[in-house]
Amino acid sequence: MEGIVSSKQQQPLVFAYYVTGHGFGHATRVVEVVRHLILEGHTVHVVTAAPDFVYTSAIQSPRLFLRKELLDCGAVQCDALTVDRIASLEKYSETAVIPRETILATEVKWLQSIKADLVVSDVVPVACRAAADAGIRSVCCTNFSVQKASNVSVEQVRKELGVEEDVKLVIFNFGGQVCGGSDKEEYPPNFIKLPKDAYTPDVIAASDCMLGTLTETHYHGGVEMIRRDLLTGCWQPYLERAIRLKPCYDGGVNGGEVAARILQDTALGKNHASDKPCGARRLRDAIVLGYQLQRVNNRIIGIPDWYNLEENKLVGRSSEGSQFLREVEDFEILHGDPQGLPDIMAFLKSLADIGAGHDSKKDTDDKVREDLAAAGLFNWEEEIFVARAPGRLDVLGGIADYSGSLVLQMPIREACHVAVQKNHPSKQKLWKHAQARHHADHEKLAPILEIVSLGSELNNRGPTFDMDLSDFKDGEKPISYEAARKYFAKDPSQKWAAYVAGTIVVLMTELGVCFENSISILVENHVVGAPCGVMDQMTSACGEANKLLAMVCQPAEVLGVVDIPSHVRFWGIDSGLRHSVGGSDYGSVRIGTYMGRKIIKSTAAGLSKGNNKDDMDKDGIELLNNEASLDYLCNLPPHRYEGVYVDKLPETVTGEEFIKKYVNHEDSVTTIDPKHIYAVKAPTRHPVYENFRVEAFKALLSATASDGQLSALGELMYQCHYSYGACGLGSDGTDRLVELVQEMQHSKASKSENGTLYGAKITGGGSGGTVCVIGKNFVGSNEQILEIQRRYHVATGFKPYVFEGSSPGAGKFGYLKIRRRNATE
Repeated sequence: MEGIVSSKQQQPLVFAYYVTGHGFGHATRVVEVVRHLILEGHTVHVVTAAPDFVYTSAIQSPRLFLRKELLDCGAVQCDALTVDRIASLEKYSETAVIPRETILATEVKWLQSIKADLVVSDVVPVACRAAADAGIRSVCCTNFSVQKASNVSVEQVRKELGVEEDVKLVIFNFGGQVCGGSDKEEYPPNFIKLPKDAYTPDVIAASDCMLGTLTETHYHGGVEMIRRDLLTGCWQPYLERAIRLKPCYDGGVNGGEVAARILQDTALGKNHASDKPCGARRLRDAIVLGYQLQRVNNRIIGIPDWYNLEENKLVGRSSEGSQFLREVEDFEILHGDPQGLPDIMAFLKSLADIGAGHDSKKDTDDKVREDLAAAGLFNWEEEIFVARAPGRLDVLGGIADYSGSLVLQMPIREACHVAVQKNHPSKQKLWKHAQARHHADHEKLAPILEIVSLGSELNNRGPTFDMDLSDFKDGEKPISYEAARKYFAKDPSQKWAAYVAGTIVVLMTELGVCFENSISILVENHVVGAPCGVMDQMTSACGEANKLLAMVCQPAEVLGVVDIPSHVRFWGIDSGLRHSVGGSDYGSVRIGTYMGRKIIKSTAAGLSKGNNKDDMDKDGIELLNNEASLDYLCNLPPHRYEGVYVDKLPETVTGEEFIKKYVNHEDSVTTIDPKHIYAVKAPTRHPVYENFRVEAFKALLSATASDGQLSALGELMYQCHYSYGACGLGSDGTDRLVELVQEMQHSKASKSENGTLYGAKITGGGSGGTVCVIGKNFVGSNEQILEIQRRYHVATGFKPYVFEGSSPGAGKFGYLKIRRRNATE
């Protein structure tokens, strides 16, 4: 930092400094800037949610005013490293979106009352809008790089801590310069709990090494540690390597002073940006894109126009692959056939671009972390294997799968792509944190697994994953599946890796494969991202283009494929509401379904042994005995459900009441909450009738082509949709899309053309997600689908992605073996 000589102004300025409520880190770093503004003779009003001591422990001045307000909640975190996206959006809506107009009116009045010369935001978006409305200049100042000098000597700090000079000292710190751990925690004997008012720069200067976030460690130079090792206490190899590093920062440590002078100049009009509506007015919310992606609690809400700035950029992203229809000349295809699939050609183009980035040896500013990691993943002169697996559209069956229903699933055009390469450990390229982990045992060459996930920024997942393949061994045997689940659960941001690396465990366990080489995997998955069950995986593996995979989920019997008639077409329309099969609604419905099955089994057992037993024939008793041992609800015909059992099922029951009478619900996947009230009748009815609907749908597909055939197919889909809703698995977005399909179906224009669209339904686990639509296979139907997309966009502010077309499953596609061509070829 450059040296600055203080020169107090003739007329003191008034600063309104807004600080985000995300932890203490921002507040503690703001202190240095505020302290120097006050030293220059200015008055500073800080709007903050942090405790007073964060500021008053470093600043004692009558020109410091603290106003307790939470105008930006920041990210809600499960822990110091994990962001809860949905909770963050809900909290942000509650804090800053719903009361926005009231906040603006209050802040404008307050800013005018204190006669502020400049509004500084770190970074509270609404503060910029309030400043603009009040006619006051504003500036955003985030201060991750503000450096602070220590106040006392290293010797004095170590003496106060009781640490000898020859003892290695590590400071463990997350989230700014507020020290001190929890009073409820017990610490190992070699841990020292710092007082909350300890001056962190002093402790940092006296330490040999710091373990913390990049914000606190960057100017000393450091070693990157993966979260899994941090959370499990595997610190030693990283610390040993970090201690050997020499500090690489040789700049000044007067960052607070420099920032204060810049803010002072800005308040006076120096270096001030123009008043064009592109600065403060374009910064109205930092969470625009995330809010559009996730929404709030599966509700359609009125999104202001200023939330739509990034929309077109987002919507167009997942369809970029269609432009790469030409042959990719960068690779020689040694095995397999791309089959002219645009997504495969696009993936090969991505690989070529990544390889070119590796050749350039330049880390440009526009490269994101995953691109840098991917560029160094492969030995580009060696063979690479490429595979693809499509997503699937749930045409009919959905949540009835766990009740043993027949399901009909279509593999879609969009797919997940994987590039894999194996290398001898001596040729494996290690990322920096992996180098640190292997530093203590560098002479032993052990095979490792490295994975890069492209598109991670759209799904809030960690872009990289790596591990020693020996972690999958328990002595000479593979670890158990339960141990593998616990392993991948150590770091929430990398749980996605279980879907990729988990295949290694399966191959070791089921086929006895021994992995002696290191494995590098590149995964590209922009669309297919939800947790999935067996019908999803079977469709992705065994599906065929333009056909429906028919499977009876007892547990996974593939009946074959069903031809989609040439006059029939299916589309998927994304509602923009993220559903999760791990959600509470889905789990409650599943529990209610299994409760219903248990009640039916108990009722059947009672009837087979009851007073009327003598009036029954042998076949009747045998039927009741079979129903008393019912494995799957879908094996119960609708007429038996209606004639014998429907009156025995309660609409709802508390978990406590059910357990008291029936002990358990015989489902190893879910757990009953005694205090929860579960719906029973609707979740039990759904799979019984859904299985019947799917069987009828399958039979109708082979019927003579007619409007009557299409109307009947569409009606079955509508019935399925409303049955989801009765179970509590509907959503405003999917209901709106189905209503738009019905509007199109019953419009005069559609009737005059003998109809185009005939039915629609929610898919998968429900509570959001995609709607499946059935219609005639001709251009008029496509036009109506686009009109539905337009109307939904106008009504909700979200432009839904339309899934159309089909592609072969992983088995039909096979794999490609490719090798990069030399530049001279």
